[in-house]
Amino acid sequence: MNKKLFVISGCSGVGKGTVINKFMERNKDFILSVSCTTRKPREGEIDGVHYFFLTKEKFEQNIKEDKFLEYAQFAENYYGTKKKYIKQKFEEGYNIILEIETNGALQVKEKMPEAVLIFIAPPSVEELEQRLRGRHTEDEDTIQKRLAQVKTELERSKKYDYIVINDNIDRAVKEIESIVKSHDAK
Repeated sequence: MNKKLFVISGCSGVGKGTVINKFMERNKDFILSVSCTTRKPREGEIDGVHYFFLTKEKFEQNIKEDKFLEYAQFAENYYGTKKKYIKQKFEEGYNIILEIETNGALQVKEKMPEAVLIFIAPPSVEELEQRLRGRHTEDEDTIQKRLAQVKTELERSKKYDYIVINDNIDRAVKEIESIVKSHDAK
């Protein structure tokens, strides 16, 4: 059976982490891809488990050698997914979930057209704003920046294979399971 790569993206605050975690609990033949980054490890993060931590020089060398399926730069740090890692996990018999932002997802689709792109969307922008405010983790300026980013992400989501509305976590997980099954990845 062919193993597949499912790329999942979504707006900040949409609950994609919760949906993905619940999906992973119920679908043991999937693994969550581990990305590379140049940022310093946070307390408790383990190299090779949470991220592969690379120096900026090593990351840039990998870019020159075309070793990434996708990569991006945020806040002075690089983030990316190595082609070799994805290939190795397929060979080990896993289907893969790759949780990345929309720009990276579209890079993946360009290089790997068989990848399945799933965008987790909020029921509405208003509800997403309520969720962001309800977290009480960011100041008003940050919330406004996130909301501005939502417009870009929703526009990019039109290029995805599927859009799953997260109005109920269990329903969203079941919808993703349905998508997976329709691609013979179970």
